[in-house]
Amino acid sequence: MGSRNSETKDPFTILEEALQGGITHFQLREKGSGALTGYALRNFALRCQQVCQNYSVPFIVNDDVELACSIDADGVHVGQDDETAFQVRQLIGEEKLLGVSVHSVEEARLAIQAGADYVGMGPVFGTTSKADAKKPAGVEEIKAVKREYPQLPIVGIGGIIPENADQVWRAGVSGVAVISAIANAKDVVEQVKAFQLSCKVGIGR
Repeated sequence: MGSRNSETKDPFTILEEALQGGITHFQLREKGSGALTGYALRNFALRCQQVCQNYSVPFIVNDDVELACSIDADGVHVGQDDETAFQVRQLIGEEKLLGVSVHSVEEARLAIQAGADYVGMGPVFGTTSKADAKKPAGVEEIKAVKREYPQLPIVGIGGIIPENADQVWRAGVSGVAVISAIANAKDVVEQVKAFQLSCKVGIGR
């Protein structure tokens, strides 16, 4: 989530409620029209980081390696068009989490070689949170990467809601990443619980 994803609701309230509900990681993704920059972005990031630390939940920064390093974030997530995963790993060191967005078995292989701890794959379904998102890919590429690299943690992203998340879990993901499905939920805590239930349904627990 970023500062602009929460519509009329306070983003820190949403983050706190999501953490109360049981999210396991939080990624700061500050993008698009009106996105914060400079000191305003740093201050927003520090507040989000503090809330996450109160719940012992890892705080990850999307794309902005310099910001992540300056505030000692728990990790960085980069896409295919950002700095290469290998460069980012060199900058953040071995102890921090490194996530990489991939769309194929080959991109997953390169991410692993660069030292990625996990990969993000999508958009699984159509998404409104990312203006430049690729066409929905479904779960087939997730399954292909899982077959090739069964130990690699995969996070599904893009248009995932509790009602379709079970398909993503069944494809073999370790987690799902969402923005609007939680940020725009009437009851954030209940929505997080609905995602947790979708996991149990999807993998038959």
